[in-house]
Amino acid sequence: MSSAPWSGRRLHVLGIAGAGMSALAVLAKGLGAEVTGSDRGESRYLAGVREAGIPVSVGHDAANVPDGDDLVVVSSTAIPEDNPERAEARRRGLPDRSRHQLLREVCAEHRVIAVAGAHGKTTTSAMVVHALQGAGEDPSYLVGGILHATGHNVHVGTSGWLVVEADESDRSFLETHPEVAVVTSVELDHHGTYEGLAGLEDAFREFLGGARHRVVWDRPSLDRVLDGDLRAGSTHRYDAAHVDVIDAAQRFEVRDRADADPGTVSWDGTAVTLGQPGLHNAWNAAAAVLAAAASGADVTRAAAALATFPGTGRRFDRVGTGPAGSEIVDDYAHHPTEVAATIRAARTLRPGRVVAVFQPHLFSRTQMLAAEFGAALAEADLVCVLDVYPARERAEDFSGVTGLTLARTAADAADGRPIVLLPTIQDALERLPALLREGDLVLCMGAGDVDAVARGLVAAAG
Repeated sequence: MSSAPWSGRRLHVLGIAGAGMSALAVLAKGLGAEVTGSDRGESRYLAGVREAGIPVSVGHDAANVPDGDDLVVVSSTAIPEDNPERAEARRRGLPDRSRHQLLREVCAEHRVIAVAGAHGKTTTSAMVVHALQGAGEDPSYLVGGILHATGHNVHVGTSGWLVVEADESDRSFLETHPEVAVVTSVELDHHGTYEGLAGLEDAFREFLGGARHRVVWDRPSLDRVLDGDLRAGSTHRYDAAHVDVIDAAQRFEVRDRADADPGTVSWDGTAVTLGQPGLHNAWNAAAAVLAAAASGADVTRAAAALATFPGTGRRFDRVGTGPAGSEIVDDYAHHPTEVAATIRAARTLRPGRVVAVFQPHLFSRTQMLAAEFGAALAEADLVCVLDVYPARERAEDFSGVTGLTLARTAADAADGRPIVLLPTIQDALERLPALLREGDLVLCMGAGDVDAVARGLVAAAG
């Protein structure tokens, strides 16, 4: 990769406050492009964008579009066609590119390690970065959460490698064309993108198909994806073996079933110590070790580095002490599988009670998976449910689907354990303190703005 392959290019990024677009903008700047951007509001990611020297306008206005006929406008999927800046670009005849197209061009400048899957891809991507850095590498990275080790979700490195959190929700993971492809799980969640599980599996098969090295969770559900030619060559089916929980740490061995091809190198038995709780994180770490090793990094140094992995923002993120001496954790879990895994991870810390504060994300997901959400939440000792965070959906299109929907399904499965409906963030902040006890571990979970509850509880405790 040359030092500035995009020197002379000019990009204006719409929707730059989001995790993905902010990271792409910073990486494009690092490749030599002149970048500006705008969004409707502030976000935690804009500090890194401004630190990279990218001017940002808050609020959309035609006047935000810089002068010049050589400008390319890049729009996130959240930006509608009637956005005033997109309209101005059309009026001036400027090219309008998608996030997919920018991602493809950025990946084309690097050797790519791409991490995809329904669950675990943010944490696994961050672990790959940490493992590579521990092995002496300096990879670039694009991750959907802020790495606690660096304070950023993007970095322009020097090694030529790019670690990408690859998103299947909009099929953009197919634009990454990785040399090392990691799949943590395959589970149908984005019903608007895929008609059924078969279509989703076909997309993952395509994602894996062009990779030189494939790292896939060793589960029967993923064997269907690894059909035909994907069983040959450098395919590693990973797991974690001999897992011991010691206080807040886990020790285990990486299980590497690299048996599809007798010539494939196996890193089976590599020892790892990890400070993050939960068996799901042991699996994530096993994937990260094998991905780093497949890229050519020293596997022993990569595995040892994970002992100091500090986690990522909104992934079992310990925020602080809340009312009555409770411990407050913020987590992005927004699917039943993730909710269940987060509650199980909390149990390994042996709290007095696990308190689940859950904000459903999307009416469609809440409606289709209501029973599964109820069963997952019911594993907590106390369940508090907020109203649905609508994101891109409208309440009027899903009549009767509210937080009460999940409160009822959780109550059906909870065997008498208390379920509390707290519709708004303010309701949660006003009523939760009286419900908490010393020794409680409070999980504030969801992909919306429920992190405001976590931070508010800590602030209320002083």
